Amino acid sequence: MLETDSFLHLARPLGPASIGSQPTTAPLNVIVQPQAIFAILDHSLRRNADQERVIGTLLGVRSEDGQEVEIRNCFAVGHTETQEQVEVDMDYQKQMLALHLKANPKEVLVGWYATSAELNTFSALIQNFYGGQGDGTWPYPAVHLTVSTDAGKDIEARTYISAPVGVTAERAADSAAFIPVPHEIRYGEAEKSGLELISGAKDNPDRTASVITDIESLENAIEEVLNMLDRVSRYVEAVIDEEAPPSSALGQFLLNALALAPKVDPEDIERDFNNHIQDVLVIAYLANTIRTQIDLSNRLATAALTLGAGDGLGGGLTNGAGSTEGGHRGGRGGGRGGRGDRNT
Repeated sequence: MLETDSFLHLARPLGPASIGSQPTTAPLNVIVQPQAIFAILDHSLRRNADQERVIGTLLGVRSEDGQEVEIRNCFAVGHTETQEQVEVDMDYQKQMLALHLKANPKEVLVGWYATSAELNTFSALIQNFYGGQGDGTWPYPAVHLTVSTDAGKDIEARTYISAPVGVTAERAADSAAFIPVPHEIRYGEAEKSGLELISGAKDNPDRTASVITDIESLENAIEEVLNMLDRVSRYVEAVIDEEAPPSSALGQFLLNALALAPKVDPEDIERDFNNHIQDVLVIAYLANTIRTQIDLSNRLATAALTLGAGDGLGGGLTNGAGSTEGGHRGGRGGGRGGRGDRNT
C-alpha cells in the first residue's frame, strides 16, 4: 500500500563529525517486501510476556544514488530494555549479519526495526549504532522501520531516517532527530495470491485456510471483478443522481481504465472463445493419443524382450544338456578301451 502522508524535508546541521566524512541525509523512498513484515510480526508473537517491543536488523538493496531502499529480509536481535538502560546483543547481530551477507551477497545492511511506534532515547542510541561507521550503513542513513502490533488494531508501519544532534560528541551518541520518509509495501501477483489465501483464514474459527484449485481461483477472481464493477456502477449512478460528491481524479481514472478495454462485440468474443476451446480440446486429444501410443509401444517392446529371452534360455539348457550327456558317454567308452589294452 502507498502511504498518502505528505512529508516536509528541511536542511539541518549535522552533529560533530570529522571533516570530509559527512553522511548522506537526502530524502529516501523506502520499499518494504511483505516477507519482511511477516518476519517482524512472527518475531513479535514469539516475544516474552514482559517485553514491550522487539528489535531486529533490516537487509535489502539500495539504488546506486542511494535515493531508494528496498527492504527484503530481516532477522531478530535479542535485547533487554528497562526504564534506565537498554542492552543489545551486538555480537550476535554481527555474526548473523555476516552469515546473511554470505548467503545473500547482493543484500546489504539498510537499518533496523522495532515493534513499537514510540521513539525515545534508546531508539536514538540504537539508530546511531546502525548508522555509524564500520559495521553500520555509513555513509548512507540507517532506515528505522516501526510496525505497530497492538492487539485489535490495524497494523501500521512507518519509516524514518535520522540526523545526529547535540552540542558535544558524547551527547550526540545518544541523540538523533528522526525524520519520517515515505514508504510503500510492494508485492507481486504471486505474493498477492498468497496474501489473499492467508487472509481467508480470518473468517474460519480454527484460523486455517485450504489451498484452492485453479478453477476456484479463477471463479473467485471473476466474482471479485464483478463486485468491483457493481461498486463502480453504484458510485457513478450516485454521482449522476447528485447523491454523492463527484471526483474529477476518480472520473479520469475510470475513463483511462475503460479506454484500455478492447471495443469488441459480444458475438466476436463468444466466437473466439469457442474456437479457443476447440483448439484446446484438439490439443488434449492429440496429447492423450500420443501418450496411449507410447504406452502401447512400451508394452509391446517389453513383451517381445520377455518372450525372446525365454526362448533363448530354453535352447541353451537343451544344447548344454546334450553336450554334457555326450561327453559323459565318450568318457565311459574311453575307459572301457583302456581296460581292454591292459588285459592284453
